[in-house]
Amino acid sequence: MHRLLACAASGVTAAWLAAAGNHRVTKFGAPSRLVRTNYAGARVTLAEGPIAVAALVAGSCLDRLIDPSGRRSVPVIVASVGAGLVGAYDDLYGSFQAKGFRGHLGALRSGELTTGMIKVIGVGLSAAAAATLVQRARHSRIQPTFRVLDGLLDTALIAATANLINLLDLRPGRAAKVTILLGVGLVTSGAAPAVGAAAGSLPTDLVGRSMLGDCGANALGAAVATAAAQTLPWQFRLLSLAAVAALNLASERVSFTALIERTPLLRRLDQLGRPG
Repeated sequence: MHRLLACAASGVTAAWLAAAGNHRVTKFGAPSRLVRTNYAGARVTLAEGPIAVAALVAGSCLDRLIDPSGRRSVPVIVASVGAGLVGAYDDLYGSFQAKGFRGHLGALRSGELTTGMIKVIGVGLSAAAAATLVQRARHSRIQPTFRVLDGLLDTALIAATANLINLLDLRPGRAAKVTILLGVGLVTSGAAPAVGAAAGSLPTDLVGRSMLGDCGANALGAAVATAAAQTLPWQFRLLSLAAVAALNLASERVSFTALIERTPLLRRLDQLGRPG
């Protein structure tokens, strides 16, 4: 009961901070560098992303105060802050000349280091750092021979999930909804602040006044995956990685938006909460 109350408190705190921050920014305006034109031609602010990261960290810090060991909160903070920082860099300074992992890799082979590739490397490094912290808490329960493989599994799961949530941030509320869906079953493992931050982002996101951007989407995905790494058996983590990796690869050839529009149930869920 004590743990559930702590998770609820951290999630509610993150939700309140995210909602309050986004409302204030959309009411009083955001710096021009954080303004973009969305798919519908409307001007939206990317400030939602940094606000979501700040709310997530605040919720995790509250969780850290209630759970002094920090076993579930510190890895989440490391993964989300690292992914959020490189995502913010891509939001602020990124170019659209190369798209997708294949595009960034092609640019790298041509001698160009894109902001997208910097983001990929940064997300990977922060995922590895978070996975190392998770391994320290798990080391007594795993044979030394498999620790390296287990750490690589966690690193890949965190990084791939961060990228997947970012790929979904193409329509209002989509990335936040998927974060909530993935994280709701992991709230006692450190995902409560991420779920709260995503929920708090929905009011302004759904009406098309703000969006998570790379900063917020990467951070929320990394946080939820870190929570999964902390609690799921290796078999389920491997299956999760296979699914997430398959979706990442599919995105190079398939439009998720087009697929959702062609599927009635997915289309209804995707449009849920949007005006009109």
